[in-house]
Amino acid sequence: MNKAILIIQCPDQKGIVAEVSRFLYSYEGNILEVDQHVDEEMGRFFMRAAWELDSFSLKKEEIAARFEQEVGKRFKMEFTLHFNFPKPRMAIFVSKLSHCLFDILGRYHAGQLEVDIPLVISNHPDLKTIVEAFGIPFHFIPIHPESKISAEANQLELMKSHKIDFVVLARYMQILSGEFIRHFPNRIINIHHSFLPAFVGAKPYHAAYERGVKIIGATAHYVTEELDAGPIIEQEVARVRHHNTVNELVQIGQDVEKMVLSKAIKYHIDRKVLAFRNKTVIFY
Repeated sequence: MNKAILIIQCPDQKGIVAEVSRFLYSYEGNILEVDQHVDEEMGRFFMRAAWELDSFSLKKEEIAARFEQEVGKRFKMEFTLHFNFPKPRMAIFVSKLSHCLFDILGRYHAGQLEVDIPLVISNHPDLKTIVEAFGIPFHFIPIHPESKISAEANQLELMKSHKIDFVVLARYMQILSGEFIRHFPNRIINIHHSFLPAFVGAKPYHAAYERGVKIIGATAHYVTEELDAGPIIEQEVARVRHHNTVNELVQIGQDVEKMVLSKAIKYHIDRKVLAFRNKTVIFY
């Protein structure tokens, strides 16, 4: 089914839901999903509406201007209009750890993610065979302190030539520059374990084991220039016990990371994430 998705934010006021519904009804829109939220502290209204496009009497290219004229301007709305076709184009960045990459590619191969993956980029060659087994081009771009600027320039050129819509960092162990991030605002998804900032360094699970942690978690978020502090999309935790070994902690942590990252990707693809300031509204 071809559908359109409208994401709205504006000052909270009476009549918004009624007017959005009236607009869609007046052009023969068959509403499929509606969800809204009011942040009372900010006095802000958020809404997601999806409707069937095939029966809609407006052409795709006419919808945004007509909605702004008839509804948006009156309520001082900021809105974005999306369609579920063509599929968004996702680039995956990865280093050496394979668990998140395997999970994404497996879901993609099984048809669970409505997305195209034109390429995978890595700063190490280790996962080339895995990626190419799924029929996806693999680009090895090594990164060293003296070559970081040119390496990112190459990455950005690949993003442009493949018309990439958003990027997923599947345990990509490099810090992206502000220049790179500005090309994809709220369109780079990262995953990190919950031990930050308490257990930093190369062996956080060993440090956590020594401290006797009781939970392991993961956070998926949009990337900003402030490291690991962007708007949060999804989080999850798993309990651990004193008899779990370090290797078991690693396995539990990787399982949580895979689940959280896949959910975040799905929410983003389905246009269910609205980033506002440094937080998100998730339309489940």
